[in-house]
Amino acid sequence: MDRKVKICLKELVKERGISLRELARLSDIEPSIINKLANGKREKIYLPHIERIADALDIDDISKIIKLVSEED
Repeated sequence: MDRKVKICLKELVKERGISLRELARLSDIEPSIINKLANGKREKIYLPHIERIADALDIDDISKIIKLVSEED
């Protein structure tokens, strides 16, 4: 079974009632990077970005941001 890393930004911003653009502002990350992460279009994930997203959303558990899913999901 092949697996891939999924960044769960769409779910997180929906839960918090904010937009991806607002998350970009809160985390001080370029909106284009946030959009690519949210849509699975970014090949490289930088830990400082994940840390800033976690800080912006007040998340203590990285598994709320990053999940390992099977290719079929």
